[in-house]
Amino acid sequence: MCEKREESITLAIDRDKESQNALKWTVDNLVSKGQTLTLLHVKLKQSSSLPSGNKSSDDGAELFLPFRCFCARKDVLCQDVIVEDMSAAKGILDFVQKNAVETLVVGASKMTLLRRFKAPDVSSTVIKKAPSFCTVYSISKGKISSMKSSTSSLPSSTMRQRVQTQKSNMNIQRRQSTMQRTHDEIEIKRGYEGTYQASMMDSDISFVSSGRPSVDLMFPSFHDHVDVPRLSLNSEYEENRISIATSCSSDKQSIDIGSSYAAFSSSSLGSGRQSCSLSSQDEMEAEMRRLKMELKYTMDMYNTACKEAISAKKAATELHKWKADKELKLEEVRLAKETAMQMAESEKEKSRAAMETAMASHRIAEFEAQKRKHIQTAEEKKRATSSLAKTDLRYRKYIIEEIEEATEDFSPSRKIGEGGYGPVYKGSLDYTQVAIKVLRPDAAQGRSQFQQEVEVLTCMRHPNMVLLLGACPEYGCLVYEYMANGSLEDCLFRRGNSPILSWQLRFRIAAEIATGLHFLHQMKPEPLVHRDLKPGNILLDKHFVSKISDVGLARLVPPSVADTVTQYRMTSTAGTFCYIDPEYQQTGMLGTKSDIYSFGIMLLQILTAKPPMGLTHHVEKAIQNGKFPEMLDPIVPDWPVEEALVAAKLALKCAELRRKDRPDLGHAVLPELNRLRALAEEIMPSVNFGRSLRPSPNTTTNRNNCHIQRPVATTSLYV
Repeated sequence: MCEKREESITLAIDRDKESQNALKWTVDNLVSKGQTLTLLHVKLKQSSSLPSGNKSSDDGAELFLPFRCFCARKDVLCQDVIVEDMSAAKGILDFVQKNAVETLVVGASKMTLLRRFKAPDVSSTVIKKAPSFCTVYSISKGKISSMKSSTSSLPSSTMRQRVQTQKSNMNIQRRQSTMQRTHDEIEIKRGYEGTYQASMMDSDISFVSSGRPSVDLMFPSFHDHVDVPRLSLNSEYEENRISIATSCSSDKQSIDIGSSYAAFSSSSLGSGRQSCSLSSQDEMEAEMRRLKMELKYTMDMYNTACKEAISAKKAATELHKWKADKELKLEEVRLAKETAMQMAESEKEKSRAAMETAMASHRIAEFEAQKRKHIQTAEEKKRATSSLAKTDLRYRKYIIEEIEEATEDFSPSRKIGEGGYGPVYKGSLDYTQVAIKVLRPDAAQGRSQFQQEVEVLTCMRHPNMVLLLGACPEYGCLVYEYMANGSLEDCLFRRGNSPILSWQLRFRIAAEIATGLHFLHQMKPEPLVHRDLKPGNILLDKHFVSKISDVGLARLVPPSVADTVTQYRMTSTAGTFCYIDPEYQQTGMLGTKSDIYSFGIMLLQILTAKPPMGLTHHVEKAIQNGKFPEMLDPIVPDWPVEEALVAAKLALKCAELRRKDRPDLGHAVLPELNRLRALAEEIMPSVNFGRSLRPSPNTTTNRNNCHIQRPVATTSLYV
């Protein structure tokens, strides 16, 4: 019978980490225990004069040391070979060719950017040029990065040489084993019977033809560990049954081979005892006991393997059942998820349709609301015009031709102002200078303001209210008395070369505005709230007498809600930003104290001549820091700071955010302002006021000690 030939495996190593990874992969996948692994290292020549060929491994003892240790731990024999050559790839290929290497393992080189564009690496060159009978593996990070399989077998001459070499190696190993066993028997004879320890050479016994290791390796007292092959779990019952039957038959064959090997060992021991003159009956009995123990251990291992196979089969069945249950549950979850997604999509479509329907309804409602608003506006305009025409007129009615003649056909040179209602022209009617305010066609709520102003001004007379002389209702024209010095806003901010207002005039103007405002709030039977009190609506005549104008936004408030506790709710706010009562702006609650807030802001402007935005904050901060004089209008050099400070504090009280914190106009505000006006009249000569301070025959004194000029009734001004 021909003996089994051992396959030659060579590992090319170097001082890099990939060589260590390649060794681990080779031991785990190619080399069996007891097999010889050749470790090949190519030493590059430093000079061409050095001969190439094999060299002793003593020169690379440091290089081969970690590889030898690893092989020793894995029970793998290794031999070291160092080859010198000019190229590592060429040295490896020459060694493979000369020694007929069937399997070669090399570590893959790291592909850096420099190598990628330079010469090819060692592993790729070896794979490309390796002989056809050699299988080459390139290992990178413990895995096969590239591979070349053999395409032909070894030449017959080379194969015979290899078989002879392996036979000689086996004979040498057997002799070494026999010598070791003889030495062990001597030790047993000396008193160490039953404590036999196998040496490292026991692991060198080659594999038997069945592919299983000898029974010596399976005995736990001779080796540190026993490798038990893992049973692969299969999902099919028939394959498991065949695998178990095969394993059992293999184990029986192993027992027979163990028995034959025991006979071979007995004959070997007998020859050893004859050569060494150490045969005896006791040694034979000891050897038989040892073989019986090995056979018993083999049978135990066989029973254990059968039990493990049955357990593995049961585990595979349970695993298959668990996998089927899991797949069923996953399918149920997937179907439930699809159903939920379909329901969500359906609900989403319903929601989208509902939103579109709601938006369409909203657009229709808005269109209807706008349509009703336009109709209502047209009806109100028509009703206002008709009611104005039918009203018992208490003013002079002018025709449009008279208005055009007075304004020179509304010449731009006659224009003296522009308001939210429309432009204002200067003219002359009935030999009297008048101011004519014309309704702009696109003015918002123009007709309602026109009618409101006519109704308010025709039913009252007061020296601090602008006098309405007449109107042209067909074209929305209002005729007022002419105010020579324009508005208080123009004088404070020096627009159009307006004259400078002294502090005496400012104190008097503040008292006059408060007097006119108090007159509106005390009207009978219902109080009147101006709602748009600001410096632009305070006009000054040629004597700097102040009069309140532009009462088109005024509202009549019932007496029951005219106090500060209960207010009259308005559907929409009106007025000018920074002068509107914050509480009225937020809640729509209108009352007489809404005008007091506007008056407080205007009084601060009279003192400081500054814009209304944030004016209360700046004045409060200046008073707290003791810098109030810096806030006064610098154009007036001789301010009485103490009296001005009193007026400023009074204005801040009037401009409180909460309506209940504001003072009463008649009991708290007017008396203090009249005191300041009296102080100004005592200090300032009467000539600087622009008119005599003494009461004239046409003047009376009201209850607040303010001089009120009686309006002179002229038949030419009224119908």
